[in-house]
Amino acid sequence: MRIQGKMFLWLSVFILAMAIVYGVWSKEPAGTTALFLGFGLSIMIGYYLAFTARRVDAMAQDNKDADVADEAGEVGFFSPHSWQPLSLAIGGALAFLAVAFGWWLLYFSAPMILVGLFGWVFEYYRGENQNQ
Repeated sequence: MRIQGKMFLWLSVFILAMAIVYGVWSKEPAGTTALFLGFGLSIMIGYYLAFTARRVDAMAQDNKDADVADEAGEVGFFSPHSWQPLSLAIGGALAFLAVAFGWWLLYFSAPMILVGLFGWVFEYYRGENQNQ
């Protein structure tokens, strides 16, 4: 984790330099603001990773002599057959369309988003996959 923290911190230094150069050169406020916000996001992620790296054990990527197989192992559980992301995607698309076409479209998108969200969260608390 230590190397990722350093990478984000160096990226934030680069973004800050580019924001200053872009702001002075172009005098355009929207792009300059976006670059400064990108700097802020990058510094937050870099600080979090550097702060967390001090609290956890050194990982394989922190060792210069490590092999790829040193970090092998179980990554986690991923649902192989969930339909809930489709419901969330359709509901999210309708919600974004509501901004363009009219807020009344949120009456259709909000229930789809809520059904997809609750279905995804509680997918393994009921039904045939209850104890996985």
